[in-house]
Amino acid sequence: MPPKPTPDQETLGDLREIMRRLRDPNGGCPWDLEQDFATIAPYTIEEAYEVADAIARGHMPDLCEELGDLLLQVVFHAQMAQEAGHFTLDDVIASICHKMIRRHPHVFGDAAERTVEGQTLAWEEIKAQERAEKSKVAQAKAAQADHQIAPEQNQNTRSLRSDGALVPSVLAGVPSVLDDVPLALPALMRAEKLSKRAARLGFDWPNAESVLEKLYEEIEETREEIKQNSKSELQNEIGDVLFTVVNLARKSDIDPEEALRQANTKFSNRFRYVESEIHKYHSQTGQSPSLEQMETYWRSAKRVETFEPSSGHSS
Repeated sequence: MPPKPTPDQETLGDLREIMRRLRDPNGGCPWDLEQDFATIAPYTIEEAYEVADAIARGHMPDLCEELGDLLLQVVFHAQMAQEAGHFTLDDVIASICHKMIRRHPHVFGDAAERTVEGQTLAWEEIKAQERAEKSKVAQAKAAQADHQIAPEQNQNTRSLRSDGALVPSVLAGVPSVLDDVPLALPALMRAEKLSKRAARLGFDWPNAESVLEKLYEEIEETREEIKQNSKSELQNEIGDVLFTVVNLARKSDIDPEEALRQANTKFSNRFRYVESEIHKYHSQTGQSPSLEQMETYWRSAKRVETFEPSSGHSS
C-alpha cells in the first residue's frame, strides 16, 4: 500500500479513490454502502447551509473545512451514479464547464462586454433558451410515448407537475418558466424564484406599495380564518401571507432568506439577554418571571442590542 499522502499532496483524485473504497462491497464502510441519492440529499443541503454559516461568521478555517464537506457530497453522488451506470464525476465536471462557457459568451466568445446587470439578464435569457431546448426533447419523447398508448388509454390523461400536483394533459409537455425551480429549495427561496420567473412574463405587482396592500388583504383573510377555527384554511391563508411577504422583499430588493436569518439572529441575541436578566433577578428566589417582567427585559435588550461579534449582523 502506498504511503498516506501529506495534505499538500492530496488531490481530487485522492478524494475520488477514498469514496470508491468506502463504497467498495469488499471491505468498504457499511454505512456508506447502504446510502442512496435520497438518503444523502439531506446531508448535501445541510453542508451547503454550513458553508453559508461559515461565510456569515467570516471564519475562513471553518469555510475551508465546510467546502471540503460540500465537495465530498458531490463526489459521493457521482460515485453512486457511476456505480449505477448513469454518469461519472468527469461528466459532472464537463457539464458545469460547458455550462459556464455557454453562459459567459462575453468572456469565452465574441459577445460584447457586459455590466453586472446585463450579465444577470443575459444569464436568465440563456437559461430560458436551455429550458426551451429541454422542453422540445421532452415533448418529442412524450409524443413518441403517446403513439405507443391506445387511444382509449390516452383520453383524460393527467401528468405530474414539478411540484407533485396533477395537471390536465392539455398542459403536459408545455414548457414553463417555472420548470426547473427545484422543489428542494427552502420555501422562502423557492417562492422568490417562482415569483421572479412569473415576473419575467409581466405577471407582477408594479411596486412594493402594491404588494403591501396585498399583504394587508391577506392578513385580513387570515384574521377571518382564525375566527372560523379551520386549521386547513388557516394554513392556506398563512401560506398566502408568507408568499406575499417574500414578494414584498423582492420588490424592495431585499433577500428574504437573509432578512429572516438576520431576524433570527436578532431574536436569539435579545432572548439570550432576557435569559441573563431572568437568571440575575430570579435564580435566587426560584420564582418564574411574569410575562410583563420578561417584556421589560426584552425592551432593555432592544436598547442594549448586544450582538455576538461573530454574528456579522446588527440592526
